[in-house]
Amino acid sequence: MALKKLWLDLDTGVDDAQALMLALADPGVHILGISCVHGNTPLQNVLQNTLRVLRVCGRTDIPVYKGCQRPLLSPKQHASDYHGKDGLGDVPDPDPPSLDLLQKKKAVPAMIKAIKDNPGQVTLVATAPLTNLAVAVQLDPTLPEKLKALFLMGGNVNSRGNTTVCGEFNFVADTEAAFVVLERYTCPTFIAAWEFSCRSSLPWSFCDQWLSQDTVKARFMKQITAFSRGTAQSEDYLSTQSTAGHGFNSCDCYAMAAALDESLMLENEEVAVSVELEGAHTRGMMVVDYMEQLKKQHKVFLMKTFDLDKFKGMLMRSLQ
Repeated sequence: MALKKLWLDLDTGVDDAQALMLALADPGVHILGISCVHGNTPLQNVLQNTLRVLRVCGRTDIPVYKGCQRPLLSPKQHASDYHGKDGLGDVPDPDPPSLDLLQKKKAVPAMIKAIKDNPGQVTLVATAPLTNLAVAVQLDPTLPEKLKALFLMGGNVNSRGNTTVCGEFNFVADTEAAFVVLERYTCPTFIAAWEFSCRSSLPWSFCDQWLSQDTVKARFMKQITAFSRGTAQSEDYLSTQSTAGHGFNSCDCYAMAAALDESLMLENEEVAVSVELEGAHTRGMMVVDYMEQLKKQHKVFLMKTFDLDKFKGMLMRSLQ
């Protein structure tokens, strides 16, 4: 059977690392490349973190590319309060991988070429601010029609934010890019929104089981997850993030897992969406057009329910 071809666009913090390790553990996948972008942590950290995860998994053969280091127009921001200043829980790396492992070619041209060379075969998974994707479609407007599918982690469906009053981090971190992507990418598009991931969170007891596996990968994940777990279980976080649920929520893993195995998506909702660009409180909010007033032909698939038992199995295998 032919391998499923993926291109990954990451801002590697802890949940991106978890998602990347899901993909690396799937024997049916060929990762054509990884484009890095600003987001959870500054770009230089994202590059280092991505190489670090690949090294732990013995996969530094996968090409990693340097992408956009700032948003199109939005103020630059990061998520160090949740992921740690370095994006991976501030766990020291005594022997960091050399940045010489990075490809010389820039991320956006590399992404465009990979998709062009494999028309209709590449699934693009983006778990980060969408700057690289927005720049790519500006350079090659035909790019979306060459994609097999696009899987995104981002946006929100009930106007409940995790970064601003009404905005989810990836869409707030580059609001114009999110708008461009939702307008211009007309390939089959699947979105794991913030509230969906919250509703689908897993028990902390499963997290303990997942991290207690006696492997190098599990010990690494336990180390880098400690900071964000402490934050997620703190009273201050739970009091301000009422939508976050009271369990283990690795947001990016839902988009990645669905891209790897679409059968995990038990229920999706097909609807047109956009992004609010101007509101004082609603800038970055995903607009869900149930009344069809936007008159958009292209509709996305919003994930609604997930096969959590199968998802747990994928997570367990990712650390074995």
